[in-house]
Amino acid sequence: MPEVVTHPRGPLAHEITDGTHAVLADEPIEYGGGGAAMSPYQLLLSALGACTAISLELYAKEHNLPLESVSVKLGHARTHAADALECVRTPVRLDYIERQIAVRGDLTDEQLKMLQQVADVCPVRRTLSDKIQIITHMSRSTRP
Repeated sequence: MPEVVTHPRGPLAHEITDGTHAVLADEPIEYGGGGAAMSPYQLLLSALGACTAISLELYAKEHNLPLESVSVKLGHARTHAADALECVRTPVRLDYIERQIAVRGDLTDEQLKMLQQVADVCPVRRTLSDKIQIITHMSRSTRP
């Protein structure tokens, strides 16, 4: 289970660990962070992009499709600073994610259509597009 803890690299920097891997998250300098790493929204979009690419590659391998590579670019329409300022008073949600998928390989139009269908059911996309219930437990930390 991932854990996020404050990191000394910047005023809003945090280390994300799962016991084996570690990444950093931060906010851009213009939003009070140190710009040391991707923002939380960039990490969220990265999870969608990684899941999309992996799903396409697994499907292509399983069905012997001539897929050579996958590139996924993502963007979102809401600014994270406005979300952070209003999230306590007003429920805010991510309104719009644009995903551009480029594949390389000698694929037919039918295979491309099938790959798009696979992209649309990748697990992270389904999680983001379904109604999500987040349960929060708050406690005092004993860590220094």
